[in-house]
Amino acid sequence: MYTWNDIEQHITVCTCCPLSKTRHLPVVGRGSRSADIMLIAEAPGGQEDQEGIPFVGRSGKILDELLENCSLTREEIYITNILKCHPPGNRDPKEEEKEACFPYLKYETYLLKPKIIVCLGRVAAQRIISPGYKITRQHGTWTYRKDCALTAVYHPSAILRDPAKMEETKADFMEIVRKRDELLPVK
Repeated sequence: MYTWNDIEQHITVCTCCPLSKTRHLPVVGRGSRSADIMLIAEAPGGQEDQEGIPFVGRSGKILDELLENCSLTREEIYITNILKCHPPGNRDPKEEEKEACFPYLKYETYLLKPKIIVCLGRVAAQRIISPGYKITRQHGTWTYRKDCALTAVYHPSAILRDPAKMEETKADFMEIVRKRDELLPVK
């Protein structure tokens, strides 16, 4: 079975899809490896590609604000992407790219064993929760699978494009904390 170090090493040298030829740095998940909450987005952005760290750009600042608003920190959660490499032009990931990277996400999830998975945006929700997931209608709702609660919220980049989504996303994050407190004993 793979370890965290094995996954990182595999991602670093991965050539399973053409994105390996255009990436600057692969972006491995970050945060607590014992987190109860796992955030999954679709793919790294341009700044993440340069630094090899998830959510360091403008979307990262929005994510940090959302976390701070509900008293969470990056050190308490685990943040990752379906894709580990940046798609050129910030385009949606192609199906074959998602398939090539999905085993890494499965291993991350297996090792972490989160109690809550939060999909950041439509693309992640459609891959993780349901292919027909409608983020505008279903964000903040819960589904359950294998002792894990799953939900989706607007991606921070959607809030950059439409700041009116910030308040409902803050409410969704407060609900995530409420769900964590409901599912887990007080530490």
